[in-house]
Amino acid sequence: MSRLTYFCNRLVKMDWQAMWKTTGLLKERSGKSRPWLMADMLQCAVKYNAGYVDYKIAQMYRLSDAQRKTVITRGISNNIVRRMNDKAYWHFFDDKTQFNELFREYIPRKWLLINESTDPTDLERLTEGRTQLIGKPLEGSSGQGIERFTEESWQDGPGAFLQTLRDKGIGILEEVVQQHPKMASLCPTSVNTCRIATLLGDKQQGIVYAFLRIGNGKVMDNVDCGGMAARIDLDSGTLLTVGADKQGNTFDIHPMTGTPIVGFTVPFWEEAKNMCMEAAQKVPQMRFVAWDVAITPDGPTFIEGNSFPSHAIPQFAAHYPDGIGILPEFEKFIDL
Repeated sequence: MSRLTYFCNRLVKMDWQAMWKTTGLLKERSGKSRPWLMADMLQCAVKYNAGYVDYKIAQMYRLSDAQRKTVITRGISNNIVRRMNDKAYWHFFDDKTQFNELFREYIPRKWLLINESTDPTDLERLTEGRTQLIGKPLEGSSGQGIERFTEESWQDGPGAFLQTLRDKGIGILEEVVQQHPKMASLCPTSVNTCRIATLLGDKQQGIVYAFLRIGNGKVMDNVDCGGMAARIDLDSGTLLTVGADKQGNTFDIHPMTGTPIVGFTVPFWEEAKNMCMEAAQKVPQMRFVAWDVAITPDGPTFIEGNSFPSHAIPQFAAHYPDGIGILPEFEKFIDL
C-alpha cells in the first residue's frame, strides 16, 4: 500500500474529535500553536505514515526530519506485519486455545475452553482447590474482556458459573500465573510480562526489541489499561529506561510499590529469550511475532503471542531520549 493510499484511507476514518483533543494536549506540552501542530501532523501523516497517536507518543513535534525517519509509525508497522506474516496462519495466535495447544510445552498452567459444549464437571474440576481463575475472550487484544474470577464466582455451583462465563463472552478460563517474587515487587496486582518481539528476517533472525510491561494497580499490565512499559536491554535483561505510559507520564520508581524501575533486571532472561526463539520456528510463516512472557519462580512461560504486534510501546518517546527511534533495529533484520 502506497503512502498516499494509506493517508487517504486514514483521512476518511479519522476521529477528528480525538485529533482535536490531542492537539490541545500537545499545545500545552510543546508550547506550539494548535494550527502549527495540525499542519505538522498532516505533514508527518503524508511523509511518514504517522497518525496523530503516533505523533503524540513519539513526540514528533520535537524531532528533526532525520529523527522522524527513524520512528516506527502505524503505517510502517502495518506494512511490516503484512509483509512478514501470512494471514492464513494468524489463527494460531489470534485464538487463545489454539495458541495454548500449539505451544503447550511452554504453558504448564491448566485451562479450559468455554463454549456451549463445555461440561460443568470439567469446570468444577478446574475450580477445585483454587481461589482465583482468569477468564479471557478467545480473540482480542489490549486486555479487553479479561476478568479475574474468585471463589465467590462459583459458589453457586459449576452450572451457574458456566452460564456467567458464557454471558460475559469468556472463551477460555485459565489457572492464574504465579509470577516470580521479584517481578511481583514491581506491581503485585498484575502479572508483569515481557513483550519480546522475534523477527525471522531476510538478513538475520533474532529478537528485534523487548519491553517489560508493568501494571499500575489493575489486573492487567497493558498500557491500554493504565500500565506502563520500560525498555529491556537484550543482552542483560536490565531495564534501560524509565517506565512510561500511553499518556506520556514517566516513572523512575513504581508509584505503588516504590520499586526502582531503571536498573531492574528480569529473572530467567536468557531462558525467556531462548523460549521465544524456539517458539518462533514452530510457525515460520509468522515471521514477526510479539510474545508476552511471564516469569514464574520456575522460569518463563507464555501468556500469548501477537500476530499483529502493536507499534505503540516500542516507540514511546521516553524510551528514546536521543530522538532516534526503533526503525534502525528493524533494518538489521529486513530492508525497509
